[in-house]
Amino acid sequence: MPLAILILLALLLLFVVVLLAKTVRIVPQARAGVVERFGKYLKTLPAGLNIVVPFVDKVRYVIDLREQVVSFPPQPVITEDNLVVSIDTVIWFQVTDPIAATYEIANYIQAVEQLTMTTLRNIVGGMDLEQTLTSREEINTGLRGVLDEATGKWGIRVNRVEIKGIDPPPSIKDAMEKQMRADRDKRASILTAEGQRQSAILTAEGNKQSAILNAEGDRESQILRAQADRESQILRAQGEGQAIQTVFQAIHDGNPDQSLLAYQYLQMMPKIAEGGANKLWIVPSEIGRALEGLGSTMTDLAGIPQHTSGSKTRVDMGSTERAAIGGSGALGDTELKRANAAVEAAIAEAAQAANPRAAAAATETDPSIDPGEVPPAPPEEPPAT
Repeated sequence: MPLAILILLALLLLFVVVLLAKTVRIVPQARAGVVERFGKYLKTLPAGLNIVVPFVDKVRYVIDLREQVVSFPPQPVITEDNLVVSIDTVIWFQVTDPIAATYEIANYIQAVEQLTMTTLRNIVGGMDLEQTLTSREEINTGLRGVLDEATGKWGIRVNRVEIKGIDPPPSIKDAMEKQMRADRDKRASILTAEGQRQSAILTAEGNKQSAILNAEGDRESQILRAQADRESQILRAQGEGQAIQTVFQAIHDGNPDQSLLAYQYLQMMPKIAEGGANKLWIVPSEIGRALEGLGSTMTDLAGIPQHTSGSKTRVDMGSTERAAIGGSGALGDTELKRANAAVEAAIAEAAQAANPRAAAAATETDPSIDPGEVPPAPPEEPPAT
């Protein structure tokens, strides 16, 4: 008997637990529970603790009200130029009406997937491959508009649609890579040619400017050099003019006579014999008479008197005192007399060489006369023309 009572109590406790489990329902946050009574929609349970009638009310679905992300596998799509490309998409959507999402569509995720595929084929079918690869934003906008309009009655709002990848066939990929490589090579060649052209232009402009500057520099240099030469010639001419004027004035101030001209003639004689080509210098026989009559032959020169009068201007030549023989190297009295005797002997020998017959006649007439002291013969008269 007690055992039966215990079994009965246990069964009653189990029934109470099951009854409480069927009566109390807890709905998580951001979810909604759809309650049916005898298979008919009754109410929607909010998040939290809810009480339902056990064995009569049934929570059919618990709908997630949060935004969901669904990534669909790549789908083959044919473009306008009959090329098959694989496109995979990602959709962000959210359930806004749990009742419509439960009773208007059996599986809203599958419905969204199929609608995305058909809409994508419709949009991409009107584009060629190049437009498909470069018009992702346009495709995303078209997909979102169609999906949002179609899923509105299902209690679903499509927030965002993105194309994750567009994969053309391998052959098209190779062709695109070759085209892209050729295009880049073309642009690189164009940029290289433009760079070389700009470099050549800049180099030519630099050479032009350099040539212009060099020409201007040469012109200014030639102008300055010509001006310098002109000023140098002017100054040189002025200096020579002043020198000639000074010498001419000094000659007139000094009152030159025939003795000075004879002395100048004697100074010029050694210069006649100078030069490497002068192997032999012949002294004329009339040199003695020329020396004797040098002063008389110059008397006919206009402007040069034979004897001058008046005061003579002397040039200050410094101290005239004779230095000692052993001093600075100047000649003493003995050396000076010896030099004068050598000069007189040389003049006598020259006169004897110039007129040997006169020297022989004088020696025969007067044996005491030294042949070197024979007076020179008078100058010969020039022949009448």
